[in-house]
Amino acid sequence: MSKRDYYEVLGVERSAGDDELKKAYRRLAMKYHPDRNPDDDEAMERFKEAKEAYEVLSDAQKRAAYDQFGHAGLGGAGAGAGGFGGGGFGDIFEDIFGDIFGGGRGRERAYRGADLQYNLDLTLEEAVFGTEVKIRVPTVVTCQTCDGSGARPGTHAEQCATCGGVGQVRIQQGFFSVQQPCPHCRGTGKIIPEPCPDCHGEGRVRETNVLSVNVPAGVDTGDRIRLAGKGETGPQNGPPGDLYVQIRVKEHKIFTREGENLYCEVPIDFVTAALGGDIEVPTLGGRARLKIPAETQTNRLFRVRGKGIKPVRGGAEGDLICRVIVETPINLTKTQRELLAQFQDTLKGSEDRHSPQAHSWLDGVKGFFEDLKSWLQ
Repeated sequence: MSKRDYYEVLGVERSAGDDELKKAYRRLAMKYHPDRNPDDDEAMERFKEAKEAYEVLSDAQKRAAYDQFGHAGLGGAGAGAGGFGGGGFGDIFEDIFGDIFGGGRGRERAYRGADLQYNLDLTLEEAVFGTEVKIRVPTVVTCQTCDGSGARPGTHAEQCATCGGVGQVRIQQGFFSVQQPCPHCRGTGKIIPEPCPDCHGEGRVRETNVLSVNVPAGVDTGDRIRLAGKGETGPQNGPPGDLYVQIRVKEHKIFTREGENLYCEVPIDFVTAALGGDIEVPTLGGRARLKIPAETQTNRLFRVRGKGIKPVRGGAEGDLICRVIVETPINLTKTQRELLAQFQDTLKGSEDRHSPQAHSWLDGVKGFFEDLKSWLQ
């Protein structure tokens, strides 16, 4: 049976570049790979066909011969019988899927250092108005003795004999070849005969950094401040990671926060609640006057505008919400008790007017017992 055109096999135009060829082959190899299609002879043939087409078209000399003379122009330089001759399947697979298995041969990789997180506890005042704090962060930095090489000064690392400096070793499973990090050099491609006495060949040492953190006004619990490049230094002099400062606002004695608003409870005496008056309430910036109207009940909310928090991401400043709690007097003297008793006598017969909530509740209780009595009869 005659072979199909290689461009047709890969599904690309004759003008396709190397990247397009590689993407086309990657797609077909993933689709028809034997591990994904066990006992499927047709998939196996498609896989071999795609491999052969890519091997020819990715080689400039072979492609030129094929473009001019077709299959006859290859003169046996193609994949050959069974589809696994020529340059070898392992080389092509390494080129196509190197990014999956850690890079192609001879490639040195600089790994980015790990990100770090620091939990910063702030008072409500510090979070609302902003502050600058010093923090101590345990981290990993480049060893100054060996300048990150891991080798004793005056010596140097040597090429790993196991992987030939590639950092990867190839495992053959039938016709399928995959790569994994070299177990001898741990993927670095180098062996250090004489490790640095300070970092013991790691190229990095532990250190505690003292950093200054500018906390912007308006932050809240859950916000994070990113300090770029203040994380751990990467292996083999790789770039450092970042430090994330996680904000946690401590509980306040007076205020609680919800978004841009502040909340507080304000106790008032029952005379002020009944007759009304002015009281003074605290704010984070000082104090404010609050007008209490006559006949104010417990849990009534009063809003002091503009005395809340200005959000860190911008927007209008929030408000202070005060919830009044009417306090019952305690430790009364005999005279005070007598006066209250006299006052209570003046209310008898007009409870529905002076204490409408209590009167309504009592009516409800009375109706409940009457219904219960009728149900039990």
